[in-house]
Amino acid sequence: MSMDDDHRSQLDAIIRHIKDLPTLPEVAQELLIELDNEDSSLESISEKIAMDHALTAKVLKLANSSHFGFNSRVVTIQQAAALLGVQNIKNLIRMTIMINRFPISHCANFDFRGFWRHSIATANCAEIISRALHMKHDFAFTAGLLHDIGRLVLVTYYPLEYAEVINYKNLNDCELIAAERHIMQIDHIDAGLILAQQWHFAEAVKDAIKGHHDPDIKGIHALAPVVHVANAIVHALDIAQEENELVPLLSEHAWDTLGLNEEEYVAIFKETEMRFEALNQILI
Repeated sequence: MSMDDDHRSQLDAIIRHIKDLPTLPEVAQELLIELDNEDSSLESISEKIAMDHALTAKVLKLANSSHFGFNSRVVTIQQAAALLGVQNIKNLIRMTIMINRFPISHCANFDFRGFWRHSIATANCAEIISRALHMKHDFAFTAGLLHDIGRLVLVTYYPLEYAEVINYKNLNDCELIAAERHIMQIDHIDAGLILAQQWHFAEAVKDAIKGHHDPDIKGIHALAPVVHVANAIVHALDIAQEENELVPLLSEHAWDTLGLNEEEYVAIFKETEMRFEALNQILI
């Protein structure tokens, strides 16, 4: 069997496994559709949150966290929604839905906590960058949150092989994507794009997954370089707190395309860390 045939056969196996992944519950699907609607109101979102007790608890906990410094205790979803605002509520829901879809796998040395720390911080950073560039914030957060989602697909269905990937990465001091390709003949971009297709992610999010390591692909959505730079920033800030963490190669073209100056980046670094800490208190 040729390398191409082996690659195709691995992808086919992953496609079959992904089709067995639990689909998003109806309430979650409705919420995600509501979140992508820019005209969605706090009232309509609050009504849907109230249908999920676990989500309600997280929203109230975030509203009462020290980060927001509210003087009196927040006890209702309506109060929390008014305090946090539409954007924070939307982001919290997206994170909760996605974190709940993947159970912890029995894969040696895979740091689930570190994975979600990195994903949440990248989501926040991408949104902050997109705001600085006057882009659509909603897709930026989602794209940052899901850019590495293919890693969870691989580790969930191939825990033994992925343990080999991690060992190879550590022994050879290489990027994880290179270790995936060497050990499994596929990588988390392949797996992420399959899941994105299966779960009907927006095209902008698919492009961000596709281009978060190589944002210079011709015709790719403008979110790809945003997520690429956000990913590198979060690795550099070591928010995941993973051992042997490497900062991925940064595309000079992507960096230049964003056109942000040093002062703006310093502000982005600070806000990324601050917003992450607020969410970290309640999610992971």
